[in-house]
Amino acid sequence: MIIKQIPMGYMDNFSYVVGCAATRKALVIDPAPAVDRIISAADKAELKIVMIVNTHGHGDHTAGNAELKRRTGAPVYIHALDGDRYPQADYLLKAETSLQLGEIVFDIIPTPGHTPGGICLYAQGHLFTGDTLFVGDSGRTDLAGGHRPTLGASIRRLMQLPDETVVWPGHDYGPTPSSTIGWEKRNNVNAEEYGYRVADVP
Repeated sequence: MIIKQIPMGYMDNFSYVVGCAATRKALVIDPAPAVDRIISAADKAELKIVMIVNTHGHGDHTAGNAELKRRTGAPVYIHALDGDRYPQADYLLKAETSLQLGEIVFDIIPTPGHTPGGICLYAQGHLFTGDTLFVGDSGRTDLAGGHRPTLGASIRRLMQLPDETVVWPGHDYGPTPSSTIGWEKRNNVNAEEYGYRVADVP
């Protein structure tokens, strides 16, 4: 798997180009407005963008959708419960599903709480968390559609993944640009409240 984490500056967002090394196909996760940076990253890695996936429907994560689709022809995916936030989407994801990118299968994990249709993408030991889980923190629940107990349940579900799973967040809000599930169990400020702190994780 090829992963290009792209700092956008726009609300400290991260956008991602994730590619299959065998087929050179790529998907983009949460394109912020600086679409030129996304296309440049894909071109330098010799990847062809064939999908655009939004982890949720907030504008800072969907702002680049239309331009990126216009320039690449890639369809836009979003969860059905956030479909009203981006009605131009081509495909609405429902329940437990997966997306195939070349030889990579991404498990789509519904993680409501920040928004009703929040999702994470998981493949080959890598977890793209949008605004569900940040490095050392979690997403807001004081916006429309947010619900803190629901977000806590979603994060507890993520904590069932292997400790070595790499966490790739939707914003550059933490001390490092990525972390691991094991690190979050020890250090996330919400771990006690949400009931997943494990003090002795190596």
